Amino acid sequence: MAEKWILGIYLPNREQEASRVQYILTKFGCVIKTRFGINADDDNGTSGRGLILLELIGDPSEFRKLKAELHTIGSIQVEQMVFAG
Repeated sequence: MAEKWILGIYLPNREQEASRVQYILTKFGCVIKTRFGINADDDNGTSGRGLILLELIGDPSEFRKLKAELHTIGSIQVEQMVFAG
């Protein structure tokens, strides 16, 4: 059974970062099985922050390339979880 990879991407400033993140996610779309976005709203319902969770499938070398490319956007945080198969 293959490993299960989950990537979490935190965007502290969605307006500034969204287009670059979207470009990279589209580029690696063939390894993204599930994408789940969460807006990190403040108490008043407004915030420029966001969180994206990705379930990845396929070749782990592609996952590493995706993660490395996301890291070129200095203002976002990228974390991973890898579950053994």
